[in-house]
Parts: sequence; structure tokens; C-alpha cells
Amino acid sequence: MKRFLMALAFLIPAAAIAAGYSGPLDKANIDQSDKASLQSGAQIYMNYCLGCHSMEYQRYQRTFEDLDIPLDLGEEFLQFTGDGVGSHKVSAIDADASSEWFGLTPPDLTMVARVRGADWLYTYFRSFYVDESRPFGVNNEVFENVGMPHVLQELQGVPRKTWERRLVDGEMKEVYVGIKSDGTGSMSEDEFDQAMLDLTNFLVYTGEPMILERQRMGMFVIGFLLVLLILSILLKKEYWRDVK
Repeated sequence: MKRFLMALAFLIPAAAIAAGYSGPLDKANIDQSDKASLQSGAQIYMNYCLGCHSMEYQRYQRTFEDLDIPLDLGEEFLQFTGDGVGSHKVSAIDADASSEWFGLTPPDLTMVARVRGADWLYTYFRSFYVDESRPFGVNNEVFENVGMPHVLQELQGVPRKTWERRLVDGEMKEVYVGIKSDGTGSMSEDEFDQAMLDLTNFLVYTGEPMILERQRMGMFVIGFLLVLLILSILLKKEYWRDVK
């Protein structure tokens, strides 16, 4: 009981934060069987996220094997710590230093997709915008006053909130049309959206690496139960035929 209450105490704040945004979320049409997407998401995470956000509940080797990445290539291009391939994904940032820079230690993201959901993550990654009033010069529409820099800006470019003059109720008004990049990133808008979808896909995988196996097993169990149901009905009819 004590362990349950402790776990509940940790889950409630995370759920409360996730529920803080009430706006629409973009649909993340992820595919856990798309190994190319998962590999792309892993590459983005290792290059842009792991410096601050650990994944202590999954080992490099498990990731490489599940995503069909040869171990030697994984160690060369995706593992930068110098630890063995069987080690956990631990960020290089010092906990005390990160607390001083960001106000708190950046959270482990192994299970973030199970707490936030794929749609929330996909929308969040694409919702940073310039806000000079913030310590890192950016804010986020989904997570207001987020305490981190826009580490993916070199891919997206500089994102700014954009307004346009449009005719509304017979009057020309400034209408907010969303966040748009200035085009200085290394990716086009469509390419960046796909990259964030790949990153979301990877985080969904780390939250539940056995999801495809669970789904396959579930279909087998359902099929077995259907066959058992049919046999039970036939057996019942056979028994009741003699009774009648």
C-alpha cells in the first residue's frame, strides 16, 4: 500500500501538467512497425535530447536490436558516452549544474510517451516560438513557460508567432495564424514535421518496447478464444441433443 501511494504521488503532478494545455493537439500518425522512422527518431534523440534527458530504463543494446541497427554502427554513430553497448542511456550533464541552469534536473524521458501521449509530444515539439521575455529566448504553446531552450532550432529555423490581416465580420483584423519558421533551418516545414513524427514514434517505442509483440499476442489470444467459443457452442448443442 505504501509503495502504491508513493507511485501515485509521483504520477499526479505529471498528469496535472499534461492536462494544463486545453488547446487542440495535432494527430501523431505513428507506426511502430516502421523501422526507418524509429531509427530516424533514435538518431534525433541521441543527437539533440540525450545531452540533457536520460533514458535510464533502456539499454543501448536493446534499442539497437529492436530497431535493427547493427551494434557496431550503433556504437559508432548513436552512442557517444564511451560506455559499453549494454549500458543504460544516461545523459552527460551534471545534475547539480543542470539544476542551476534550468531550475531543476531535466527529467528522464524513457516513459514520457505513456504519461503525455503521442499527440501531445508531436504537438509540443512543433510549438516552440521566440519569446524574448524567457530565459532561453523561447516559449512553447503547449507547455507555457517551458524551462528549456529550443534545441531543434537548427533543424526548424527560428519559429515565430504569426498574425495576418483578414476580413472578420466585415472588418479587417489581425488574426493569429500559428507558428511559422523563418526558413533558416536545415529542414523544410514538411521535413521537420516528419522528423518530429519520427522522434515521437521513438519515444512511444521506449515507453513500451513490446507493443508490437503484445498486439500480436493479443490477436492470437482473441483468435484462440473465438475458436474455443465455437467449440463450446458445438459441444453444448451435442450435449443438449440427447437431453431433448
